[in-house]
Amino acid sequence: MPGTNLTREEASERAAIISTETYDVALDLTLDSETRFGSTTTITFGATPGASTFVDLVDGEITSITLNGADVDVSAYTDSRIALTGLAEKNELRVEATCAYSRSGEGLHRFVDPVDGRFYLYTQFEVPDARRVFTTFEQPNLKATFEFHITAPSSWEVVSNSPTPEPVPAAEGTSTWHFAPTKRMSTYITALIAGEYHQVTDTYKGAYDEIPLGVFCRQSLVEHLDADDIFLITKQGFEFFENVFEMGYPFGKYDQLFVPEYNMGAMENAGAVTFRDEMIFRSRQTVSAYEQRANTILHEMAHMWFGDLVTMNWWDDLWLNESFAEFAASHSSANATRFTDSWTSFTNSRKNWAYRQDQLPSTHPIAADNYDLHAVEANFDGITYAKGASALKQLVAWVGEKDFFAGLRAYFTKHAYGNTELSDLLSELETASGRELGDWSKEWLQTSGVNTLKAVFETNDEGIFTSFNIEQTAIEAYPTLRRHRIAIGLYNQVEGQLVRTERIETDIRGASTPIAELLDHAQPDLILINDDDLTYAKIRLDDRSFDTLIESIASFDESLPRALCWGSAWDMTRDAELPASDFVALVLAGVGSETDLTAVSSLLRQGLTAVNIYTADDARTDLAEKWESGLRALVDEAEAGSDHQLALVRAYANAASGPVRLREILDGGLEGLAVDTDLRWTLLTALARLGEAGEAEIVAELERDKTISGQEHAASARAIQPLAESKAAAWDAVVSGDVPNETRRSIAYSFQVSGQSELLEPYVDRYLTMAETVLEEKGVWMAQVALIPLFPLANPSQATLDKVDAWLEKTQAGAATVRYVSEGRDDLARALRAQAVKA
Repeated sequence: MPGTNLTREEASERAAIISTETYDVALDLTLDSETRFGSTTTITFGATPGASTFVDLVDGEITSITLNGADVDVSAYTDSRIALTGLAEKNELRVEATCAYSRSGEGLHRFVDPVDGRFYLYTQFEVPDARRVFTTFEQPNLKATFEFHITAPSSWEVVSNSPTPEPVPAAEGTSTWHFAPTKRMSTYITALIAGEYHQVTDTYKGAYDEIPLGVFCRQSLVEHLDADDIFLITKQGFEFFENVFEMGYPFGKYDQLFVPEYNMGAMENAGAVTFRDEMIFRSRQTVSAYEQRANTILHEMAHMWFGDLVTMNWWDDLWLNESFAEFAASHSSANATRFTDSWTSFTNSRKNWAYRQDQLPSTHPIAADNYDLHAVEANFDGITYAKGASALKQLVAWVGEKDFFAGLRAYFTKHAYGNTELSDLLSELETASGRELGDWSKEWLQTSGVNTLKAVFETNDEGIFTSFNIEQTAIEAYPTLRRHRIAIGLYNQVEGQLVRTERIETDIRGASTPIAELLDHAQPDLILINDDDLTYAKIRLDDRSFDTLIESIASFDESLPRALCWGSAWDMTRDAELPASDFVALVLAGVGSETDLTAVSSLLRQGLTAVNIYTADDARTDLAEKWESGLRALVDEAEAGSDHQLALVRAYANAASGPVRLREILDGGLEGLAVDTDLRWTLLTALARLGEAGEAEIVAELERDKTISGQEHAASARAIQPLAESKAAAWDAVVSGDVPNETRRSIAYSFQVSGQSELLEPYVDRYLTMAETVLEEKGVWMAQVALIPLFPLANPSQATLDKVDAWLEKTQAGAATVRYVSEGRDDLARALRAQAVKA
């Protein structure tokens, strides 16, 4: 039985039979029900005469089905599909039903704000969840126009892809919004957002048209809404993209809506982009949070052209959709906003995500084989996003930026409002650049794994290079050696700073590439391969360069080369080539002066992981003390009121082994630090982890913060406590409880805690038992929340590894479950290998 799955083969067969034309969708949000809403869908479509197919609807309670004027028995609806037979050349299907509101962030999510009791609804349809709201042919290549009619309380704001019309009174206190038909688009980028939202408006006046802009949020977040900054980034993005694409924004108006309990970071619904409303910052944040928000705004905006205007034929090209937006966000941010070092942030954060994902047993080519929807949902990962973006950055270096964007412009013009495959894009890029890209595509997009690059050289007695080669290696399982366009930087100490004194750019291929340009150059203090981060590869420093790094990490005069060196050191730690204690010492030496706040956050997380996971039991206590005391010293040295101070206090809270200093900070005992709502929760949760804050204190803090965020923080603080009853309650809430999605996530990520091995030991077997069935019971998104953070990694041991291996050998669980467990298993085995490395 297919259930909610759909195979690529089924989608291809259906697309060969039918062609969709229009949807007319009427949703009634005024039913006397907290669980269901009315959904009436009329679809016009062409078909091969006499053919049979099916249409999709999940969790519908159908009252009538009419096909071409004839009633269809509701028994035709089974297993989330309505069977359609005897189709005509032109058809009209009408389905009247009720559908279920969601608490999981899939379909139409319904939220009641605990602050004021106001109602907020929003849709989330990627990958296949429009069918939870109305009847659909749910696949990206069956585009159509959509006309929505929404009946809701008259006082609500109602937003969809088309401009919001004047509502027409319906029953007492209710109205109907009749939206104009949309442009042709895929089902997954249609949207409805409705409720008691606050709205701010503006206009972008560009080279093509005036674009009405809207920003929406909950009423309880209005005091925190910085709409001016959101509009600023939005206008800068439109100006940049319309300029480089030489094409106006295609969907008329542009609303950005910040919504509660959101599963994802954001979603590129055409003209109605949704974001998780944690991006409306209610407490002090470092600049990295604003940079990440700008990046997300630009990512979704890039999708308006690449994804919404021109859409993949099937989800095999999901990577292209997301990778392009990922690349475009960093590129536009660096060139059009105040965040000019956005590629440094990409290297310090997103690229590390890709490197980790690409070294897991679940690694896959960038162009993944998404044979069904379950495979698609599992592949929203670091390869699809960040490795793909890195490959595109390499492609830009390969063909040249000018030709790259010329090819894009031709692609958008030729395929507007249609569907494409990768070959369509490569064809336009080949025409624009004159480069043959078939081999490049095979090397970069159709193979798995990450290469490692290293300089191998000889010098004479005067320190002059007499030979210089770049060696490239790959692991046995994924042996592809790729062509790379790289820069090599030579760095020397100049007046107390580590400065690039020479740079060459070259192509490398194969196992070894001689670099004749460097002969007769003196060996510098540090050789940086892949300078400017043009390609996707791990790099290794030679001994002298690494010694320079240890002594001078803080003295780089630019942030990007430092980011590449940080990344190399972290790779070496994860690969069991560098003792965790050495990495911790390096972080403590350089994080206090690191200028990129994204790097600061990443390094502090990595340092804690090195202590808790990559350090052997007999050495962990000593290293943990060094980490804690080092962070405390950095906190005390940080400039009062600075971003560094805030980031370091957060890290110290995660590392603290006792309550005294935490209580002092919580009581306002650190000069310049505003202990606001979110920081109070951070400190209280740290105390709860130590068993120094119990239920009474959590309840008291929740009384101060009666928001959904407060409830999520409280749930996290309860789950992190070193108490058997707390762990049992947390486990039940994540695995079987009726808990909203974001609260469930907060609990899950506070369950596995280093140093709580005795409490967590019984949950190794419980985890493996749960893993057998959770995906079928909860679906992919909710199963991820159980399978990933609940994996028994916090206290790694060989005994746990053996149990997981035995489970993997005999399990009958599905491929997605095996993937998540195998990824956890790899992290566990990597931790044990790292622990074996002695300082």
